[in-house]
Amino acid sequence: MAYISGIGCISPQHTMDNEVFLEEAVNQQALFLQCIQPNSYKEFINPILSRRLSKIIKMGITSALISLKDAGIENPGAVITGTGLGCVEDTEKFLMTMLDNKETLLNPTNFMQSTYNTISSQIAIILKCFNYNSTYVHRGFSFESAVMDALDLMANGDADNALVGGIDELTENHFQITSLLGNCRQEAENNLELLHHPGKGTIPGEGSVFFTLTKEQQSSTYCELKGIKMHYKPANFFGVWIEIKQLLEEHNLTEEDIDLLVMGTNGNQETDIYYQQIHSSLFPNTSVASFKHLCGEYYTASAFGLLLAANILKRQTVPTVCQFKGDKPSNIRNIILYNHYAGDQHSVMLLSKC
Repeated sequence: MAYISGIGCISPQHTMDNEVFLEEAVNQQALFLQCIQPNSYKEFINPILSRRLSKIIKMGITSALISLKDAGIENPGAVITGTGLGCVEDTEKFLMTMLDNKETLLNPTNFMQSTYNTISSQIAIILKCFNYNSTYVHRGFSFESAVMDALDLMANGDADNALVGGIDELTENHFQITSLLGNCRQEAENNLELLHHPGKGTIPGEGSVFFTLTKEQQSSTYCELKGIKMHYKPANFFGVWIEIKQLLEEHNLTEEDIDLLVMGTNGNQETDIYYQQIHSSLFPNTSVASFKHLCGEYYTASAFGLLLAANILKRQTVPTVCQFKGDKPSNIRNIILYNHYAGDQHSVMLLSKC
């Protein structure tokens, strides 16, 4: 159990300003969604350093600093990130240069910044944070693993707070490769209409979302993160059904206590069946909010889902663009966030109003 006391996000939506939240949704006709970059990073990163950093590293540093400022914390007790792909652009640059130069005269910068833990390391260097630092690369469980690690650290008394992030970037090369697997829509589509036109594949995306988790409630606290469950490759939806039931029982709650489901529906009719079955079997009368039509599908998209759920609990309203099924609930006490990646990695989080 922990409290979400700070949030920082760079996404395909206007999410850098925590004072407003999804009041004007960005509508794109696209094959994939990319993040809206700030006009300048110099407010957050030294311009001399910024010139040497790739997009994903600058996004990670900036969203992390925004999260800490939101929580009023200067130096976190831990820096933990989850990423499915890491610094793909730097990796591609290094490999392409190696091929073009026939393995001679290579630029070491791209190699150094291609490692998965570069983002966590750069955040710690800028903050001069010498505390626990770790990166999880567990595909669709990457962000959830980072959250679990932070919860364990605080539960064991090893940290009073932790900076936890989920971050992935999308490049043209990676999009072309994943398109061959049949996971993406073959024609550009309006992202805000995605969920209303289920079909084969979805729209991929990217994002950087950081949360400052604290052991104690603060004036900046958004909500309480009560628990998390993960299930790898369930035989059917019943495996996820059991995880949700156990999570509720551990906190003395029933299905009737859940006021809203936040689900990772992405328009892919082959994998959205899990969401439909969980909703109809466990929460048939509960309203549903969705988020992947706003950020796209990627390994750590559940971080954007957590961002949505936390803001809904704090503001006590569901953004119109996120309301998917049912009426908007008036009094939102408990939320179940359910997400899966490609039908393999399933995660469930329970959040409550403070």
